[in-house]
Amino acid sequence: MSRYGPAARPTSPTGRRMRRLNLPNPLWGSNGVAFGPDGRLYVAQFLAGQISAVDPATGDVEVVVPMDGPVQSPDDLAFGADGSMYIADLVPGRVWRRTPRGEFTLVSDEVAVVNGITCVGDRLFVNEMRMNGRLLELFPDGGAPRVLTEGLALGNAMQLGPDGHLYYPHMVTGQVWRIAPDGGVPERVAEEVHEPVAVRFDRGGVLSVLSRGVEGIVTRIDLHGTGRRTVVASGLAGLDNAAFDAENRMFVSSYASGGVTELHPDGRTREIVPRGLDGPYGVTVAPTGTVYAADHYRVAGPVTGAPDAVPTEVLRPFAHGIAADGDLLHLTSQYGEITTYDPADGTTRVRARGLRQPTGLCPRPGGGLLVAETGAGRVLAVGTDDSVTALAEGLERPVDVAVDADGRCYVSEEGRGAVLRLDDGGATVVADGLDAPQGLAVRGDELFVVESGARRLTALSLTTGERRVEAEGLAVGPPPDTAPRERPALFTHGMPGVAPPFAGLAAAPDGSLLLAANGEGTVLRLSARGAPERDATSDETTPEHEETP
Repeated sequence: MSRYGPAARPTSPTGRRMRRLNLPNPLWGSNGVAFGPDGRLYVAQFLAGQISAVDPATGDVEVVVPMDGPVQSPDDLAFGADGSMYIADLVPGRVWRRTPRGEFTLVSDEVAVVNGITCVGDRLFVNEMRMNGRLLELFPDGGAPRVLTEGLALGNAMQLGPDGHLYYPHMVTGQVWRIAPDGGVPERVAEEVHEPVAVRFDRGGVLSVLSRGVEGIVTRIDLHGTGRRTVVASGLAGLDNAAFDAENRMFVSSYASGGVTELHPDGRTREIVPRGLDGPYGVTVAPTGTVYAADHYRVAGPVTGAPDAVPTEVLRPFAHGIAADGDLLHLTSQYGEITTYDPADGTTRVRARGLRQPTGLCPRPGGGLLVAETGAGRVLAVGTDDSVTALAEGLERPVDVAVDADGRCYVSEEGRGAVLRLDDGGATVVADGLDAPQGLAVRGDELFVVESGARRLTALSLTTGERRVEAEGLAVGPPPDTAPRERPALFTHGMPGVAPPFAGLAAAPDGSLLLAANGEGTVLRLSARGAPERDATSDETTPEHEETP
């Protein structure tokens, strides 16, 4: 299954062999999940701005709220007694109602960072994912929100317990709290719970608390019996939410890698919808040949061609740009940070803070880094001492940077449709008339650029200026026929928002190119020119170790 649909049929006019290193991911991440009146599991996909319905028996996925609809960034959902779907639209801070007929009405735009949402009969409750957040009752038919309590340390997925109280996590403090739907003094019911992101009760009234960490921990607590805890590590990195069906089977989602998985009490798992890459955005290859991807919530890798989901190297919030430098990985984050991560010991060094949407980056000959600061229209140089200097300013959405063998810097300027070379004291246009240029890579005398608007890869000769299309029909950006929509780079309260549309590119030591096909959730390898052509475009396209029909 490909979320991009049948449109993803890349071809290479120059005869490059193209292979996907991993299977397409049907979901752009999976966040809030809830069973609907029709027995299907509904999945909110924050990154895509869409909601899909999953048949738990077959794994079939149907988009029911498309990404070009009124909902911008759904993070959680719940169903009311009349079958209406209520949606927490996190980035703009809105709550929507979708009737069984598919009609949308705005319930509220007065809840900052709205996330956890649940229905108690005809009543609707939400909470805020921020420090000193609130838990509120909303009134779909009109009326001001009613605040039940304040002081939440990042609220998230909540549910009514068998005792008639609302249960909710404090993500920061590792606690679970409860409060009566009519208000009162909240009560702490559990503490020292591992990174709690969601609370759910099974059919027997046992509380399950999901962890957002890399181990996929679920803590089960018998609150009204012995109080005994059972901790299971599922190995599903970045759990987000869960739902129990009528047979008490538990289905979980992952913000980090998408998919829907049945999770048994003993930790065994059964895949319902495959997991994979949420993006990917930036992509890089280490000197050893190991391929890594910056996947918004994590560094994923190695991307090897194995049929399983791409493993999580480390959870890293809002990671978009990535560049290998010897044994190290350099990263940009929509937190405005540049960091250097060492996979050998798991340590991270912060190189810069307070930037505006840094995206692509690359190592600089002689040490240091070059960074495209997209939101500020600048290209920055970060020294080995972590000093930050602007090399170019006043650019129109610079997205990626690359250097040639002589150390000259090139930058893709998406807003202008051009690639520039930065020389001392100025910038020279290398190519213009490009369609939303993003990822860059240099190999020898050629510069390669991903034209995300045209969904093609173009080669530019750095000596003659000649252009050549190397690949076309690429799965980059939203699916065709999807109306484009501008999304804010930041939440209204200053936290990072949804991912930028960044299709990264990297040159491998063997002469191949690695492209982040963010429209379908794969990394595409394009072999060095002259290798026998193999089309990666059939409906049954497979990972690299298998033959492609």
